[in-house]
Amino acid sequence: MVRVGIAGIGFMGVTHFNAYEKVEGAQVTAIFTRDPKKLAGDWSAVRGNFGGAGGVRDVSGLKCYSDLALMLADPDVDLIDLCLPSYVHRDVAIEAMQAGKHVLVEKPVALTVPDADAMIAAAAQLGRMLMVAQVLRFWPEFAIIKDLILSGEYGHLRAAHFKRVISRPDWAGDGNWFADPSKTGGPVVDLHIHDTDFVQYLLGTPAAVSSSGVVAANGEVEYLVTEYQYPGQNVCVSAQSGAIATKGIEFEHGYDVYFEHAMLKHNSSTTPAVEVYTADGQKSELKPRIEDAFAEQLRTAIGGVASGTLPPQLDPVTARNSLATVLSEAHSARLGQPVALA
Repeated sequence: MVRVGIAGIGFMGVTHFNAYEKVEGAQVTAIFTRDPKKLAGDWSAVRGNFGGAGGVRDVSGLKCYSDLALMLADPDVDLIDLCLPSYVHRDVAIEAMQAGKHVLVEKPVALTVPDADAMIAAAAQLGRMLMVAQVLRFWPEFAIIKDLILSGEYGHLRAAHFKRVISRPDWAGDGNWFADPSKTGGPVVDLHIHDTDFVQYLLGTPAAVSSSGVVAANGEVEYLVTEYQYPGQNVCVSAQSGAIATKGIEFEHGYDVYFEHAMLKHNSSTTPAVEVYTADGQKSELKPRIEDAFAEQLRTAIGGVASGTLPPQLDPVTARNSLATVLSEAHSARLGQPVALA
């Protein structure tokens, strides 16, 4: 049994808490939050840009910490599930590993590449497992693309175009830290990284990125469209993301993906199923192999801790590379010209 301490009972912490109930071999033994109501199990104020509120939970069987250091020192915790704001990821992850814990950190791995590198170096030095939760790799409607590339069922991938938009979040705790780009990285690092990471998961790191975007007066890129360049692969891939939607659409994502012998279409608002259009003119729906993205992601993490083997889907180096790529995309949008990746 892998014993889990969840650091942070916000939208993602609650989402992970609920998903662990579906994961065999895992037991949430502790939580950390400074909010007295949350410590008592009242999570009704928690909400996000999809799904419902947190509700009220019986936490009588848990160790409920208001002091993070005490949870990190708890001998009944093997894995810290780090769901705190992005700007504290580096420090908390390293402190947790120094305390002898393995760490699963929510995306983004960090806000800067040097911070991500420091986390990866600490994991290697301390002999602890650092994993990064880039959940789109496990999202049923997206993971099926990877499955089809590997199987070759519809031939080679020719093109893929991804979309992800939200309205500006106003639901975060701690004075709505989401509104401060110095704490989130802004929409590019907090949101767009989903699709950039998934593109990299499919095809590897691009040679260059070419982005255009909507840039605020303070330099924050609020929305962008990127073309990922893969010379010699004869593939065309783009993604558009940003906090540009109005409140009528709090969250929407989807794609058009073109294989040699089929086209896949998915949109969470208009085409919730994965539709496939084949060369014979037929249309059908594909059933993904994964049912619950968060449960599958956590199941993979728990399996990694139990076996002592880092799961490739949670590799922090690839998450670090995705962070480097989105930062280059923001730079490209500000410059108005392509940026090569080292």
